[in-house]
Order: sequence, then C-alpha cells, then structure tokens
Amino acid sequence: MDTIASSAPLIELRDVTKTYGLGTAAVHALQGVNLRIDEGEFVAVMGPSGSGKSTCMHILGCLDTPTSGEYFFAGLDLAKLTRKQRALFRRSYLGFVFQGFNLLTRTSALENVELPLVYRRLPIAERREAALHALDAVGLKGWEHHTPGELSGGQEQRVAIARAIASDPTVLLADEPTGNLDRTRSREIMDLLVSLNRTRRITIVMVTHDPEMAAYASRIVHFVDGLVEAAERQKVVA
Repeated sequence: MDTIASSAPLIELRDVTKTYGLGTAAVHALQGVNLRIDEGEFVAVMGPSGSGKSTCMHILGCLDTPTSGEYFFAGLDLAKLTRKQRALFRRSYLGFVFQGFNLLTRTSALENVELPLVYRRLPIAERREAALHALDAVGLKGWEHHTPGELSGGQEQRVAIARAIASDPTVLLADEPTGNLDRTRSREIMDLLVSLNRTRRITIVMVTHDPEMAAYASRIVHFVDGLVEAAERQKVVA
C-alpha cells in the first residue's frame, strides 16, 4: 500500500456514484457526490431515509466501493487497492461505531475491546495495555471485567467506542451511535465523542437523524437524493 501523504486533504470524494442493480431495477444511491473532510474535523451527516448518507458512510469505510468517481484518503487513491489492501487500510486507519453495540454478550468489556487487536496479531501484553487504555479513555476504568449484561446501554456504547479507538484510528466512523439510547445517555456519548475529537485529534464522521446530536459537530453535511445538498459550519455545543 502506498504511503499516506499528510499534506493532502484527509478525505476527498470526487463525483462518486453508487448504483445497485441493473436496467429498470437500478437504484442510484449516490449520484455524483463531492465531499472534502479535513483532518481533525467532526462532521455530522444528515438527510432523510434513502438520501444516500449510509451508502456514503460504507464507501468512506471501505465496506463498499463506488460505481464511478474517486475516493482519496490523504492523497492515496483507494480505488487502486486490492480487497486485501482495503482490509489492511481499514484496520490501520479506521474505527467503527454502530447503532447496535455489537458486543459479545458472554465476554468481558476488556475482552470485547481486545478482539480487533487479536486480528491485528498484537502480542497479548500489548493488546491488553491498549484495551485498558481505551477503556480508561471512555470513562470505564474499573468496569473491565463486567459483561455487557452487567452494563447500562450507555456503558455498552462506551465499550463499543473503546473497541473502535483501541487501535488508535485516524478516523472514527459512527453510524447513529446514540440511536438506541435515551437523551441523557445520548448526551454523555456525544460529550465523549467531542472529547476524543478535541484531545486525541480523531477525525469523526457521524451519521445521525437527530438535530440535537448533530449540533455537537463542527460541520453538518446534508444529503438529499444521493447528492450533498449543503454543508454548513456551526457553533459547536459546549
């Protein structure tokens, strides 16, 4: 895989399209998206159902590939990567947080956070240290040996976030991270994401339907009918 060029924009989509199906059954999920995200930004992606925001997130996460157009990450043309290289890229630069916590129910918080580090073949001591540090960073020191059934919903999402940041990603992709939480827990998670963005300089791209949660981001990108309709900077919630 080519060396990442730090002087380039961190994320840049150029005329990206995504079509599912053929002929009259074709669905044009993205219809020429142009988007730039700089290092250290916290971007909220909004739009009605079917607007293309989740498809765009999948492409940003290298979970899907564009039908046409270009996706550059710090100057690296991801279209030139093989499937194996894309998997290596995901492991090296990206962290994922989803609406569902996706934790192993009979496994401790610590072991859940360690799991992706196992796939990276880190030595036991090194991955244990990284997992403990990540749990501490999300405010779960002392909860390492509790299983998901012994945690609240907000704590489970914190474990999921710890798992995403344990590998020290450049970008955190969050898809409706507060969708299963009440308002109090949602605000706690958003405060945590803001802190990670500011203190660890993790670039965050978050899909949300909730304007209150989007208000925590420094910029909101609106999708409509497979296109970026508007992108606006805003005063961030303190």
